[in-house]
Amino acid sequence: MTDLFEPSTAERPAPPPSRVRSAASKRAARKRRRRRQQRTAVILVLVLGLIGAGAYFFGDRISSSLGGLDLSFGFNSAPADYEGPGVDPVQVVIPEGATGTMMGTVLAEADVVASVGAFTQAFESSPGAAGIQPGTYELHTQMSAQGAVQALLTNEKVETNVTIPEGYTVDQIIDRVASVTEFSQEELEEALADPKAIGLPKVADGSAEGWLFPKTYSVQPDDTAVDLLATMIDQTKAELDSLGVDNGHRQDVLTKASLIEREAKTDEHRAKMARAIENRLEREIPLGIDASTAYGIDKPGTELTHADNQDLSNPYSLYARTGLPPAPIANPGTASVEAVVNPADGDWIFWVTVNLETGETKFSETREEHERYVQELRAWEEENGYR
Repeated sequence: MTDLFEPSTAERPAPPPSRVRSAASKRAARKRRRRRQQRTAVILVLVLGLIGAGAYFFGDRISSSLGGLDLSFGFNSAPADYEGPGVDPVQVVIPEGATGTMMGTVLAEADVVASVGAFTQAFESSPGAAGIQPGTYELHTQMSAQGAVQALLTNEKVETNVTIPEGYTVDQIIDRVASVTEFSQEELEEALADPKAIGLPKVADGSAEGWLFPKTYSVQPDDTAVDLLATMIDQTKAELDSLGVDNGHRQDVLTKASLIEREAKTDEHRAKMARAIENRLEREIPLGIDASTAYGIDKPGTELTHADNQDLSNPYSLYARTGLPPAPIANPGTASVEAVVNPADGDWIFWVTVNLETGETKFSETREEHERYVQELRAWEEENGYR
């Protein structure tokens, strides 16, 4: 009955020697592969650890010296940052239109912050940081990134702002600039005496009157009087260019605009005055503008007499002669220049301000109508103690 069962182990025949050696070789090979894989894994971990430590060490140490570049290679999630309010005073210039990253680059190069990354993080987490204004700031070296952002937000710029109102003369501008900035009147007058240095065109014949554009200017710590005046003149050139005024007509345009600037009270008045001036010039009628006479004798317009207007020794008297004055009488703003370039349509020849407090001005095409308006002015002056 034993033939119905598998033979026992003792009864089984032994495998051939070749099969035994083959199986043993496979097991040994598998063990060797496992040992190699384990050694490789250990070595890889050690190498990566060394790379990470090196990247952290060197990236953190030299990032600021390379303009705040992030050299952490992704192994250091926190960019390098200083602690505290800073060490030594340093001036930095934030350029127009700078982004947070651009600001960070400027500050890292000046060693104000330790890295661009730290400043960018502080910038992005600070409400209102996008409102940081361009300009020169006095900060400190080795400030914390958050401290640098807050210092910029206080807007305590080193620069000085000076505002030049429309219609100011050169003398008034010198007084204003000298009173607000560190430039003395002597420095400003010396700069004006060098037309080439300040970029004054030849057509101005050495006089900056009319060419110092009225607006607010930022005076940087390193600026000179020449720099500021040159900027004003460049701004005037830019305004004329934007309105398509060619070089041959610039002086005349500024002269007409200066007359309007000293006479007009509203933009509507400017455009009408510009047309009235053109109508008079075409008909060779004296312009009869008090502001020009007053400029020529350095006297308030409200104090002019008939004799003042008829004084032929005053080249700026526009009653005694036809045509324009020899040069602008003030520094006009954009609205007055635009009025000259684009005057209103009409046949006006005269205008008169009938109310010196409100600036109400009436225009007329005939002398008879104009005389009625002049009498209206005289009555107002009588009622308000001007006569």
